[in-house]
Amino acid sequence: MKKNLFKIAILIATIATSFPAIAQQKTGFHVLKDLPIGSSGGWDYILVDGANKRIYTSHGNQVNVLSTVNGDSIGYIPKTMGVHGIALVNSLDKGYVSNGRANSVSVFDIKTLKVLAEIPVGTNPDAIFYDDFSKKIITCNGRSKDATIVDPVADKVVATVPLGDKPETAVSDGKGKVFVNGEGTSTVIVFDATSYKEITRYKIDGGESPSGLAIDRTTNRLFIGCGDSKTMVIMDAADGKTIAKFPIGGTDGVVFDPGLKIAYASNGEGTISAIRELNANKFEFVENITTEPSARTIGIDLTTHKLYLPAAKTEPNPAGGRPKQIPGTFHVIEVGK
Repeated sequence: MKKNLFKIAILIATIATSFPAIAQQKTGFHVLKDLPIGSSGGWDYILVDGANKRIYTSHGNQVNVLSTVNGDSIGYIPKTMGVHGIALVNSLDKGYVSNGRANSVSVFDIKTLKVLAEIPVGTNPDAIFYDDFSKKIITCNGRSKDATIVDPVADKVVATVPLGDKPETAVSDGKGKVFVNGEGTSTVIVFDATSYKEITRYKIDGGESPSGLAIDRTTNRLFIGCGDSKTMVIMDAADGKTIAKFPIGGTDGVVFDPGLKIAYASNGEGTISAIRELNANKFEFVENITTEPSARTIGIDLTTHKLYLPAAKTEPNPAGGRPKQIPGTFHVIEVGK
């Protein structure tokens, strides 16, 4: 009997000490505060420059720039018609904004936020990013179904890559390959970052209408947020094989934190789905972090590990379709520990 009691005591102790370990697996993230922006207007992408403590958020026909330190307004970049995304080339002190309605990219001075030039690109440029391998700015053009390659030194278009599908988001592996989400065919399109030639295409297994996309360059894994199927598909960037799939929400944005080894998908229902990478072939669902409805895109500060999401209060649209934004409620949500 004493032996049995001793075994039970050990079992209870083991279970008790296991619970804190399990609890530590959660992110501990929650909404820290809201950063208000008084004017009205729609939004899309948000970019966080942790090194320079700035947040760039698309908003109507301008880009609002906030401080990550206190949330104060630093200024704004005007006349970015139908703005979608923002990219930075800090070594040149220049930034780039994709103007969906103007079919152009605005070039601005990072220090003054003054617009320096406007570059014609494809039709309805959406996502935009700086590829640190080729040292080029790349835009995903929704209606012309191609990608525009811009040399940020000369601020000139040097190539156009036909994609044959509506491109949503693109990332680089830092070694010469660019990966693009093809929304219409649920395909990842891969092209060479220097020759601008298509290399291959990967059909996304179990995911439809891919939007958000991130990459772990160390393990060569793609994190694909598929909005229609509400799925995150984790893919081997080398051969397109599916490594894992997780149910999430109606996402429009995905970021990856290489320090914490966590991918985050922002869901319009009002959550962030967190997926942890245990190793290159093993992943686990961590939790859904509560934000608020309409917070569907996401940016990450890699210096502080905080997340930022643009959002606004909405009300039903009498004409149907997408809910109407309540004037004066646009803000950026800060999420962290």
